[in-house]
Amino acid sequence: MSNICMIAHRGYSAKYPDNTALAFEKAAENRSGGAETDVRLTKDGVLVTNHNEEATFFDGMEMLVSEHTFEELTAKPLLNEKSDDVVYLCTFKEYLEIMKENNMICFIELKGSYTDEQVKAVFDLAASVYDLSKCILQSFDFDNLIKAREMFPDLPLMFTYGTAQNNYERCFDYGIAIDADRVVITQEMVDEFHAHGLEVGVWTVNTADELARISALGVDYIESDVFGG
Repeated sequence: MSNICMIAHRGYSAKYPDNTALAFEKAAENRSGGAETDVRLTKDGVLVTNHNEEATFFDGMEMLVSEHTFEELTAKPLLNEKSDDVVYLCTFKEYLEIMKENNMICFIELKGSYTDEQVKAVFDLAASVYDLSKCILQSFDFDNLIKAREMFPDLPLMFTYGTAQNNYERCFDYGIAIDADRVVITQEMVDEFHAHGLEVGVWTVNTADELARISALGVDYIESDVFGG
C-alpha cells in the first residue's frame, strides 16, 4: 500500500456530497493522495464539477448544467443527503486550488461534448492555477485522449477502461496509461503496462477485501469513495 496513491472518487464521497469543495477538502483531511472529478460547462462557459448532466438542489429541483448560467446554478444550495453542511456547485478553479493547497493529484474527466477550444481552456486553466504534471486526463473515448495529446504533449493521460471497452493494447502505441474497472483488471494487464513504463489506476474500490486484492496487483492508483491514504 505504501507505493499506491489513493484517489478520492469525486472527493470523499462516502460521507460528503460528491464533487463539492467540501468533499475535496475532506479528501485532503482523510489523507487521500488525490481526488477525481467530473468537469462540465455551464451555459455561460463556466467550468464546474458535477457528475450528472443536471445539478440537483436541496428543494428537489434539477437544472441541466449546460442550459443554465453559473449564477442560476449557484442561487441555492445543492441537495446534501450525507451531512448537515450547506454546499453549492463547485467550480473547476476551486477544485484546482484545493488540490494545489494540499499537493494532491488531479484525476480529471470531461463530461459532455467538448470542442478543441474548450479542452484547451480546461487545461490552460489547470496549468495556470496548478501544474499539468499533477493533472491526469481520463476518458472512455480514446479519440479524446489523442486530441488532448496533440494540444498538451506533456499532459498525463489515462484510458478509462471498463466492461464496454476493448483493445487496451493501443495504449502502448501512444504511451497512454490505463484506469481500469476493478472487475476487469488482471495481473497480466498491470504487468504489461508497467513493462511499457505506464501507470495503472483502478476504480472504484470500496471494500477492505477488494482493497487488499487490488493492492496486491501492484497498481499505482486506487480510486475509492471510502478509503484515504
